[in-house]
Amino acid sequence: MDTAFRRLRSIVFIALIFVVAPVHGGNQNTLLIMGDSLSAAYGVQTEQAWVALLKKRLDSRGFSGWEVVNASISGETTDGGLRRLPDLLTRHEPEIVMIELGGNDGLRGFPPQVIRQNLSRMIEQSQAIDADVLLVGMQIPPNYGKPYTEAFSAIFSELAQRFETALVPFFLANIYDQENLMQNDDIHPTAEAQGQLLDNVWPVLEPMLNK
Repeated sequence: MDTAFRRLRSIVFIALIFVVAPVHGGNQNTLLIMGDSLSAAYGVQTEQAWVALLKKRLDSRGFSGWEVVNASISGETTDGGLRRLPDLLTRHEPEIVMIELGGNDGLRGFPPQVIRQNLSRMIEQSQAIDADVLLVGMQIPPNYGKPYTEAFSAIFSELAQRFETALVPFFLANIYDQENLMQNDDIHPTAEAQGQLLDNVWPVLEPMLNK
C-alpha cells in the first residue's frame, strides 16, 4: 500500500513539473530595434549609446527577461530596413519591433510616398507575426523647404494612426536645439544626449513591455 502510494505521489509530482516548468522557465522576450546611425552608436562609445543604456534600464526596472537585438546600421534607409527585416523576424521572432528609420531618406530627399510605403510594409510584416510595433518619428531641417519637411514629418503620425502602433513623436526632442547635445555635424547626438534619447523612448516603450 505504501509503495503504491509513493509511486502515485511520484507520478503526480513529475506531472506537476511538466505543467509548471514552462510557466516559470518561460522563453525570453525579444525587442528588435531597426534603426540607423542614431541607434547604432555613431560617434559615441557603444557602452554610452542609448541602446546600451536601455539594456541597463531593463535590468534595473525588472525587465531582465527581455533581450534587445540591435539591428541598426549607420546610413540605413527605409528601403534597406525593409529588405533586411524578413530574415530578422524569422531569426529572432520578436515581441516588439522598434522602427527608427526614415531620417536618412529625408536627408537625401527621397519622395515621402516611397518612405511611407517602405515603413508601411515593415509595419505590416511585423504585425503579421503578432509583434507590437513602436514607430519612432523624425524631422528634418527647414532648409529642405516647408512642403517637403511637413510632408516628411507627417508620415510617422499618419502611419501610427493607420496601423494603430505606438509612436515616439520626435526622437531628437529636447536634444537637437540644445547646446552640447549635438555633434559637430548637427545630425548625431553626443554621448551626453544618449540618456535623453532613452528618456524620449521609455514612456512609450515601457507600457509595451508590461503587456
